Order: sequence, then C-alpha cells, then structure tokens
Amino acid sequence: MENKYLKILAKQYPSAEDAATEIINLEAIMSLPKGTEHFLTDVHGEYEQFEHVLKNGSGTIKRKIDMVLGEKKDANYKKRLATLIYYPKEKLEMIKAEGLNTVEWYREIIRDLVDVLICVSSKYTRSKVRKAIPEEYRYVIEELITEKQEINDKEKYYKSIIDTIIRVKEADNIIIALSEIIQRMVVDHLHIVGDIYDRGPGPQKIMDTLCSYHSVDLVWGNHDVVWMGAASGHPACIANVIRMSARYGNLSVIEDAYGINLLPLATFAMETYKDSNCDRFRLKETSSGEFINASEIESRMYKAITIIQFKLEGELIKNNPDFEMDDQLLLDKIDFDKKTVNINGVEYPMLDCDFPTVSKDDPFKLNTGEEMIVKHLVKAFMHSERLKKHVKFLYKKGAMYRVYNGNLLYHGCVLLNEDKTFAHSSICGKDTYGKSLYELLEDYARKAYFSPIGSEEKTKGGDILWYLWCGPKSPLYGRNKMTTFERLFVAAKETHKEKKDPYYSFIEEDAGVAEAILKEFGATGRYSHIINGHVPVEIKNGQTPVKAGGKVLMIDGGFSKAYHEKTGMAGYTLAIDSHGMWLVQHEKFESKAKAITSETDILSDTLKVMDFDERMYVRDTDNGKKLMEEVNDLEELLFAYHEGKLS
Repeated sequence: MENKYLKILAKQYPSAEDAATEIINLEAIMSLPKGTEHFLTDVHGEYEQFEHVLKNGSGTIKRKIDMVLGEKKDANYKKRLATLIYYPKEKLEMIKAEGLNTVEWYREIIRDLVDVLICVSSKYTRSKVRKAIPEEYRYVIEELITEKQEINDKEKYYKSIIDTIIRVKEADNIIIALSEIIQRMVVDHLHIVGDIYDRGPGPQKIMDTLCSYHSVDLVWGNHDVVWMGAASGHPACIANVIRMSARYGNLSVIEDAYGINLLPLATFAMETYKDSNCDRFRLKETSSGEFINASEIESRMYKAITIIQFKLEGELIKNNPDFEMDDQLLLDKIDFDKKTVNINGVEYPMLDCDFPTVSKDDPFKLNTGEEMIVKHLVKAFMHSERLKKHVKFLYKKGAMYRVYNGNLLYHGCVLLNEDKTFAHSSICGKDTYGKSLYELLEDYARKAYFSPIGSEEKTKGGDILWYLWCGPKSPLYGRNKMTTFERLFVAAKETHKEKKDPYYSFIEEDAGVAEAILKEFGATGRYSHIINGHVPVEIKNGQTPVKAGGKVLMIDGGFSKAYHEKTGMAGYTLAIDSHGMWLVQHEKFESKAKAITSETDILSDTLKVMDFDERMYVRDTDNGKKLMEEVNDLEELLFAYHEGKLS
C-alpha cells in the first residue's frame, strides 16, 4: 500500500527535484506567523453592521494603520484612510465631490495604502498575496509592494510608478484594488458562531457575502437550523420561519429575497381572519429597534401562520414522544367558553382565543384551507434556488460544533446537570451526552436535507431540526421550553419564563466545568478556549464576556437592534493572531452612510484576553499539522527517488 501510494504521489511530483522543491516551499510556509482568525456570532440579519465589522477586521485595520503611520499622520487623516479602506468606492466619490482629490493627495494616499498593504501581507507567501491581487493590476501592485534592493534611488522609482498611475487616470482603480486587498489580507480565516438568520432585514446578503468569502467556516445556531429545516420542506420549520419574519416585519426576506410566494397565505388570512381580533399581532420591529403597528394584512398573516405553527407542532410533538414536550401541547388545553388555558395545572385567562380555524374536538387538525397553504409553502421553500444555494453552503461549511486550532466553537451550550455532570438525552432512542449528543443530532440534521423525499430519515431529520430550534434538550437552544404561545396569549409573566440550562450558571465562574467540556470534545491545546454565542452579554448590568476563569469567551455579537437597549452596546467580536487573543466591544452602529460620511467606526474598546508565551507560527496550527504530514510523505517520496525505488 505504501509503494502504491508513493506511485500516486509521484504523478504529482515526478522527480526528486520536484519533491524537494515542494518540501522547501511547505517548510517555508510553516515558518510564517499564524494568520489572524476573526470570530463573529449572532449577526441576525444585520447586514450593514456585519459588513462593517468584516471590513474593519474588528479594528485590526486601524491597528495596522497606527503601526505603519504612527505619529507621522494626525488622527483625522488616519480616520479618513481607514474609512477609505473600508468603503473605497463610496469614499472616493465623496472626496472627488469635495474637490480634495489633488495629485498630491493621490500620491500620499497611494503610498500610505501600499505601506499598510506591505504590513498586513508580511505574514503571507508572495504567491498567496499575488493571488489576492486583481489580474489587471497584478504587475503594478507587485512592483509597489516588492522591495527593490538593486535600485539605488528607490524613492524616485516608486514615485515614478505612482505618478504614471495618476497621469493615466488609473489612480481610483488602484486605490480600490489596494483597499480590497488590505481587507482580504487582514483576516486569514473567518468563523461564524451561529445565528445568521432572523430579526434583521438582510440575512440573504450576509449569506451572499459568506458564499464568496475567501476562507470561512461556521457552526449552526438555532435560528439557522430552523431555516435549514424550512429549506428541507419541513412544515413546522417553515411556519416558524414565516412567523419570525412577520414578527420582525421582514416578510420581504421570504418574498423578495428568496422568491417565495406568500400571496396564497395572505389571501387565506384576509378571508379567514377578516372578522377575527388581531390586536396581539399588530407589533413588528423596525430597523431602528422601535415597535410600530403592522398593516392589517400583515397582522392577519402573522396570526394565521402562528395558529398553523401551533397545530403542526402539536402533531409533531405527539409523533415524537422522545422529545418529551407534552407540556407544550396547549391548543387542547383552551376552554373557549371561559376563555382560559390550563398550563401545568393552573388556569390562566387568555388575552385572545379568537381562533376561527381551531376545532374544539380536534384542535391540532389543519382545516382544508390550512392544508392547502402548507402544501404550497413546502413546495415553494424547497424550490427557491437562492435558498438552496445558501442552505447547501450552511451544510458544506457548517457543523454543530468545531474544534479549530485548539479552540472549541459552539453556539449554545453543552447540557449539564445540577451536579455539573453531563446531562444525558434519550433523543432518537439513544442515550447520549456531550460530544456524542452533538454528533448524533448533526447526523440527523444532515439527513433532513439530503435523504430522499418521503423517507423516514428525512422526516425524522426535519423533526430534529425543529427540535434543535426550540427543544428542551437542544444544545443550540439551551432552555427548557420556548414560550411563544404564552407570550402571545397569557398576561401572567410566570408563564413566559424559559429556564436556562445549568451550563449558563456554571460557566460564569467555574473553570473546572469548562476544562471538562474542552476535554470531552478533544480541545486540549495549550491555549484552548470555549468560544460561545447565543446569549447576549449585558454589559450595562455588569456582565463580562470572559467567563470560567478566562476559559470561556461569550461573544454574542448583539448585532440585533432588538437587544441594544438590553445589552447597552452592540456586542463583541473576537480576533486571534500570532501574538494573542483580544475581544472587541462594539458601539451601536447607525448606518453605512453615517460611517462613510462622518468617518465613524463602531470600534469601542479592546480587551486583551491573553498574550501567547511565544509567537505562534503556521506549524503550530491545524493547517500546519496537515502541511507537516505532507512534508513527511514527500520525504518518503524523496527517499524512494534517492534509493532508486521509483524512476
């Protein structure tokens, strides 16, 4: 087998010289400093803020500008340069409109951009940098960023190139190219730690950006898996997706962005609920985080899909006793004469029980009109080409958890008991916990999308995606129940409570719990941390993102405007470079236009998590281990060539 493998490898490296050259190349790469990893989570459809944080590398570009320019340029100049790098096309138009684009300005800006690019690209091979440069400007930019030791008057040489760029009117294009390469070089790899979807108006734009990003992976959040379930054609997931979109005034994401026709639902709602009280469904959230009245048709659609959701979920819960969710069967607990509902043995007045499609005899049964709506929606969601592309990307790049360079990434929690041991689950008839539970659930999550239509595997997989969204032992959700019904229809606050898993209290201070989780998932590196999303950090109430003695970093981005009042800021992102780890706290983001015109950033404060004892190099990373394996194989091949075993 070894000889057979070497013969296959020899086809790629047909001579000893070829093998030796590749060994030299790989050893050189492993000796480079580790690239910067950038971590974002809970972006929740807030595209403009997501784009801005992505462009500024959570403040990395500003730090590089300060490093390069130091005291040579004032703060205002450096702010303008940073904004130009983030939004080169838009900022150039403003500068030209103000008449500031003089020849001297172009000379200064291009030279400073070149210096910043040299700085951010210094940890990459020349080949990798070359690939990042647009082909039409490759020669010119390579000349500008490559040190020419053999030229006596280097300043004159570079000035000549820049002056020629300006004279032939290519300065704008070069500035745009340099800025975009800096953005590309400043982050080597991007991690999304769950929850791209819901609340904000632009999840589809975020997904488009991620699909074309140079290096990215993600772990799924509960708001992602419910969309994955919807794309798989799972009725209860579809109903939840539409309800959430209606709740936050984002039905256009479904209709316009994904091309899913909601007219049949609108027609059904307007007819069926024309005489129904829809007061509980008149609130939606605007992009500014305020609540306003929804239109009549929106509120009726919202109510119609909510009742359909409760019916579908009721049948699903009854068909899956292993979910242990009977306490969430509430439509059959309504006394329509008394207008009350029995929740856990207590009767509560209903704020609304005007449900024209709910039968007292069989409350979970869809009526004929609802059945037709569900069939239409299943077909529409499964045939949306843009949604297919995005969900396939979520499956390709995503997972329930990930261990990367020694760090453990997951969105929600690892289920624990009150005695700090791992909580067992009998989901799908198997007794599992910790890593095994995560892997079992991921297996079913993949079956939901990729198994044949109509198969038991696809049905159960879809049910598991719904369970991951809201189930009591879902590690992506981490609460004992989702109280959608109670919040809509019952005033009593005690019914709204969603008890968090013990995990969330233990990780506040207990480093031992974090160490046990890291060990369970095989993340036992020298600098291993748990990197976690899902729960916004309420900094105004004294909460901190650094937990469990520094072993857990809770970086819920807090991007959603719905959380800003609760948290007091727009959350955290994380960066890890070759020197250490730092958290970046972000201010509330007003708009892209404001960021460009006022040259405002959303970087607020940087918290150093740790400095590495020694600088980390590529050989210290997961990719470095793979490269080392390649080197070992190539050395075997080289030995075979030298011994005459291969010719």
